Amino acid sequence: MKPNDEIYGILNERFGKDTIIALATTNNGIPCVRNVNAYYENSAFYIITYARSNKIKQIEQNPTVAIAGDWFTAHGQGVNLGWFGKHENAGIADKLRIAFKEWIDNGHNNFEDENTIILSINLTDGLLLSHEKRYDIQF
Repeated sequence: MKPNDEIYGILNERFGKDTIIALATTNNGIPCVRNVNAYYENSAFYIITYARSNKIKQIEQNPTVAIAGDWFTAHGQGVNLGWFGKHENAGIADKLRIAFKEWIDNGHNNFEDENTIILSINLTDGLLLSHEKRYDIQF
């Protein structure tokens, strides 16, 4: 099923803030999973990461990824949106600053470094469970 207002409402409520999700990539066909802070909006999750990280190297080799979070699993395509400070990223970067306000300026991120990037996980399909309902979604 295509997402409807009910499904978007559930996804926004659960993930439209700083959320920990599991992100799975592959390395030579072997799954690699790690937890990441993510923010959901418009059928995509957004993550601040480092361009030279293993997750980005793996996504460059195979952009198909899987995610899992609060009663939701999905597949998607990982897209490197480039430097956090790039003009084209200003809109989503502002939203990430708000969503991640508790930790974004704790010294872990260097926003002057062009290797500090935004990773977008553009969802393709997923399974959402909510209040005894099951939604098989095609984004």
